Amino acid sequence: MVQLPAADIRRAVRLGLEEDLGQGDVTTAALFPKPVPARAEIIAQQPIVVAGLAAAVQTFLGVDPTLTLTVVRRDGEQARTGEPILSIAGDGRAILQAERVALNFLQHLSGIATLTHRFCRAVKGRSIDIMDTRKTWPGWRAIQKWAVALGGGVNHRMSLGDGMLIKDNHLALLNRGPQTVRAACRLAKTYKPGTMPVIVEAESLSEVRQALAGKADIILLDNMTPAMVRRAVTLIKGRAVIEVSGGITMKNVRAMAAMGIDRISIGALTHSAPAVALSLVMTRTGRRR
Repeated sequence: MVQLPAADIRRAVRLGLEEDLGQGDVTTAALFPKPVPARAEIIAQQPIVVAGLAAAVQTFLGVDPTLTLTVVRRDGEQARTGEPILSIAGDGRAILQAERVALNFLQHLSGIATLTHRFCRAVKGRSIDIMDTRKTWPGWRAIQKWAVALGGGVNHRMSLGDGMLIKDNHLALLNRGPQTVRAACRLAKTYKPGTMPVIVEAESLSEVRQALAGKADIILLDNMTPAMVRRAVTLIKGRAVIEVSGGITMKNVRAMAAMGIDRISIGALTHSAPAVALSLVMTRTGRRR
């Protein structure tokens, strides 16, 4: 069961509605001075993994708690082209006012879940974790990582306090000469020892050897060529968890997964996932007066 980041969603919904409705909806107010009975459906225009439905529901109810919502596809479920995800009934004015914010949540988060699902499907049959990164929108990290998990991915660190990851700029600042990676690993291992794994980025085979000497728990092979990854795997195998990151696409992910690695982290899951195509189709119900 993927845990819903309820507080983060409530905050994002509140901010989204304040942003869009803070000064009212002048178009709807001009055209419809009185309630308009209506029904609407949000429909998938492509195959998707649904994510963000919880936020969409809160958005509609945040505008009008009397709306009646029927969930057709839940978060984490797949929807085919033409299938409805959510139906809404009630005052059409409220549906119009919530439409854009609700669709923004659904299109973006379903995009993340759908892309993650594609990567997971591409490495099916391999014991490989597809992982996200911290390359997320400010204030949206828990929500975007929730969408990754709904798509079948595994969450990497939630924050800088969630685990140790020694990166190139840490090494540049430490600057202990040719053994900087090894020194960094040893310093990290002695800070709150045993409480969290030490991950170190390696951009060369020399850095891989240093990371092994420093007893890193996880070695992240960063932007290495396939040939370098193969050589690194031979060096590391059985001595540390092997993670690969950088330049991973749908075209090369399966080949990379076949090299004997343990996990792949992909920044594009959150920073470049394309929004999915959804539409909200609304009809008026009841008699006009």
